Amino acid sequence: MVPLLPKIQGINNWRGKQMHSHNYRTPEQFRDEIVVIVGFGASGVDIAREISHVAKEVHIATRCNQDWLGKIESSYNNVWMHDEVDCIQGDGKVHFAEGSTLVADGLLYCTGYLYNFPFIDLDGFTLGDNRVGPLYKHVFPPKYAPSLSFIGIPIRNILFQTYELQSKWVARVLSVRGAALPSEEDMLASVQEHYREMEEAGKAKRHTHVVMPEWVEYMNWLADQVGEPHLEPRRHDVYEKALMCVFSVDEGYRDKWNKEEDEKNHTTS
Repeated sequence: MVPLLPKIQGINNWRGKQMHSHNYRTPEQFRDEIVVIVGFGASGVDIAREISHVAKEVHIATRCNQDWLGKIESSYNNVWMHDEVDCIQGDGKVHFAEGSTLVADGLLYCTGYLYNFPFIDLDGFTLGDNRVGPLYKHVFPPKYAPSLSFIGIPIRNILFQTYELQSKWVARVLSVRGAALPSEEDMLASVQEHYREMEEAGKAKRHTHVVMPEWVEYMNWLADQVGEPHLEPRRHDVYEKALMCVFSVDEGYRDKWNKEEDEKNHTTS
């Protein structure tokens, strides 16, 4: 995958620092600066949270409900939510779609990645607008299955558990006691049905491999293919709450550790 950089009108007028989250390592380089974070996915939330400890101001630009705009009422008093970046003005100011403007020191793009398979050149297999496919259940290209498969394509789900189930499914299909795949025609029909449902729901092509909010159904379907139990309701609730917490700058979901209090308790015990 390669970093996705947004197209921002007037970006050539920008003279401050620019960085993609792919290259982000520590928040210290943003100390006492005004930073605009473009994007509000998991990386955007995490980086905004980290940078807010050292930056003067953190401004998050994303497509969001108008009720979210303004200062975020959380553990910090230096984080604001804005609509998308509308343009960079001639004087270098950042102009947001809701009408606010500010002078920033840095732009940090938390805009995700593009799927990229430059080593694959197969008839009937395409890659465009972040859609890899066609892929049956985000794993097998019908024309080349089971010889070719993809692990790790779906996004916005419980990643590692999902990818483990995908790997087990591929292994089961390839094994001597393998699980049979549908015919090429049936797999392709399933993919086309998925595309049709997306179009009817008004979902953009780039969201083809986003499995939320049906992530539980997808994990359970994979579990059926490898003979494992479905996700327990208890774990479902934990994961659901974790996913919701990800999209919050508040650190209330994190464990708190008071070093002095901890050392005091160990001394007296």
